[in-house]
Amino acid sequence: MKSTAYLLQACLVVLWWLGMAINHALYWAFQFDGIGSTAFLAFFLPDVGVIVLCSVLRAYTARPALEYVILGGFGYASLYCLQATVMTASGYLPTALMLLGLAFNGWLIGGERTFRPSGTASLYVNVVKTLIQIGAVWTITLVGLPLLILEAFGNDMTVTLSPGTWFGGTLFVLASLLNLFSAYYLVSRGEGTPLPLDQTNRLVVSGPYRYLRNPMAVAGVAQGVAVGMLFHSPPVIAYALLGALLWQVTVRPAEEADMRKRFGRAYEEYVRHTPCWIPKIRH
Repeated sequence: MKSTAYLLQACLVVLWWLGMAINHALYWAFQFDGIGSTAFLAFFLPDVGVIVLCSVLRAYTARPALEYVILGGFGYASLYCLQATVMTASGYLPTALMLLGLAFNGWLIGGERTFRPSGTASLYVNVVKTLIQIGAVWTITLVGLPLLILEAFGNDMTVTLSPGTWFGGTLFVLASLLNLFSAYYLVSRGEGTPLPLDQTNRLVVSGPYRYLRNPMAVAGVAQGVAVGMLFHSPPVIAYALLGALLWQVTVRPAEEADMRKRFGRAYEEYVRHTPCWIPKIRH
C-alpha cells in the first residue's frame, strides 16, 4: 500500500508541474497575489529533489527514514504557504492542498494505528458521533474545498439551470441519501460509526453493504462529481475523482487489512462476493 501511495504522490507532483507549464488557468489558480512567478518557480527543484525523488525512492526501497524526509518537506512548504496566505490574503487553494498533503503523508506514516473499534455500543451516542462526523466531512469536502477550487479558477458560483445541473442535482440528492442510509446501517447493525477511529464492532453486510463493500466512499465521490456538475466545473469533478483514486490506493488497503484482522474468514468471504465500486445485483 505505502509503495503505491508514494509512487502515486510522485506522479501527481510531476503532473502538477507539467499541468501548470501548459495550462495558464491551472498556473494562476496556484499563485499568491504579490509573489512573483520567479519566487514560485524557485520551488521546482526542491519539489522534484525532495518530494518526487524521495517518494520514488520510498516506493522501491523499504527505508522508513525517507517518509520523515518527505513529511518534513511538506511541513516546510505548508508553513511557507500559510505565511504567504496570511501576508497576501490569497492563495487559499494551494495552502489548503499543501496542508492536505502534509496530513496525507502523516497518515502514511501512522495511519494504520488510527483504526480502532468503537468503545460504546450505545445507539444514541453512535448516532450523535456519526452525525457530527458527516457534518464535518461534508462541510470540508463538499463545501469548503469546492469553493476554494471555484474561486481559484474564477468559476461563476451561481447555478444556472441546464441538463447538466439537473443531472448533478439529482445525483447529489441520491448520493447523499445513499451516504446517510449506509451510515444508518453501520450505526444500527455494526455498533460503531463510519469513522476509522471509532469503527464498528460487528461486520455489516446488509443494506447497501449487501451490494458494495464501501457505499459511503462511492456516495462521497458521486457527491463531489455532482457538485462539479452543478457549477459546470471540471476542476471540481477532477478533485472528486482524484479523491476516489487516493482512497482506492491508500485508505482501502489499510481499512481492509484491519477488517481482515478483526473479522477473519467472515470478511474474506464477504470480499469474495461483494465488489468495492460497482454494485453486483444479487438475485
